[in-house]
Amino acid sequence: MRLKEMKIDPATMQLNVDIINKKEAFAIVVCDGKARMTELPEHGETIIVTHQGKVKRVKWDEGEEF
Repeated sequence: MRLKEMKIDPATMQLNVDIINKKEAFAIVVCDGKARMTELPEHGETIIVTHQGKVKRVKWDEGEEF
C-alpha cells in the first residue's frame, strides 16, 4: 500500500513530521481526523480525488523518460 498511516496525537490533534530523514518528495493528505503520507513518483503525477469535501482516493500516473 502506498499510503502510509500517520499518527495524530489524540490529545492535541497535532501531527508531527520528521523531514530530516526524508530524501524523496512526499505529500500528506488529511481528512476526517486521519492522516496518510505517500512518496511522490520521480516522473508522473499524483491525483487526489475528493467528493463532497472528503478524500475518496489517490491515483498515481507514472512514467519514465528515455
